[in-house]
Amino acid sequence: MYTATGAGGLSRSTLLGIGAGIAAGALWGLVFLAPELAPGFLPIQLSAGRYLAYGLVAAILIYPAWGRLRHHLGWPTWRALIGLSLTGNIIYYLFLANAVQLGGVAMASIVIGLLPIAVTLVGSRDGNAVPLRRLLPSLLLSGAGLACIGWESLSASGPGSLAGLACAFGALVSWTIFAVHNSRWLARIEGISSHEWNLLVGVVTGVMALALAVPAFVLAPGEHTLPAWLRFGALVSAVAILCSVVGNALWNHASRALPLSLMGQMIVFETIFAALYGFLWEARWPSGFETAALVLLVVGVISCASAHRR
Repeated sequence: MYTATGAGGLSRSTLLGIGAGIAAGALWGLVFLAPELAPGFLPIQLSAGRYLAYGLVAAILIYPAWGRLRHHLGWPTWRALIGLSLTGNIIYYLFLANAVQLGGVAMASIVIGLLPIAVTLVGSRDGNAVPLRRLLPSLLLSGAGLACIGWESLSASGPGSLAGLACAFGALVSWTIFAVHNSRWLARIEGISSHEWNLLVGVVTGVMALALAVPAFVLAPGEHTLPAWLRFGALVSAVAILCSVVGNALWNHASRALPLSLMGQMIVFETIFAALYGFLWEARWPSGFETAALVLLVVGVISCASAHRR
């Protein structure tokens, strides 16, 4: 799969995988804007609404193939789908929405940039992985970029910023677990495409979101007008389709095309696009630390891809 047949000594499948990872990051970056577009709604309401919509759309799309897929779904697979739904969706987005509302879009998005380091370190332990010494420059560059934004976040005044930083790190841990286990399950399963796997995760996530619906919309409904609820419905539906259905499908394609040690670095594009969207939303230029962080993260990805050339 990694024979040098494409640009930069990378195979065609690797280049397509990198392209899919970048496209997924561009769509996932939109998730960070959702809490800002619905400021009157609680994080648990955003999470429940998004994943109820995700589950409904996934169920509609998976239905024609259900007769074939159900023969490939034993209890270990269902258990994996439940774990992935929790770590990659429910728990992750609850942490993320709180991080954005407490600490801002830019801070939350760049803290998630730790994901490449965490996932790459785990992937470097795989049997066919690139030696860790070849990945070290990429990891150091990513670490330097995160040090820039971490210093700025900790220097900010007010407890809300620190609480937002803590929630961002909670999201980081949750999604690291998801990324590693999802990549390994995609390499293991047979008879299920990467897109179908994403839809199955969506169905399970939708069922779990039903448990969030009661505390989200019954116990804490808030005082919202009908137009506000309509905007909320349109927002969570758009996020579900663009980020969860399309974005996750692109990510799963990349996960099957790339080794985990390179796949971890693809996550940085979610950070980059989310930060860019955040700067546009806040109508400002990035600070010196934020600019340095983004540049270092991009150079880290380039370094990691170079390490995977043959």
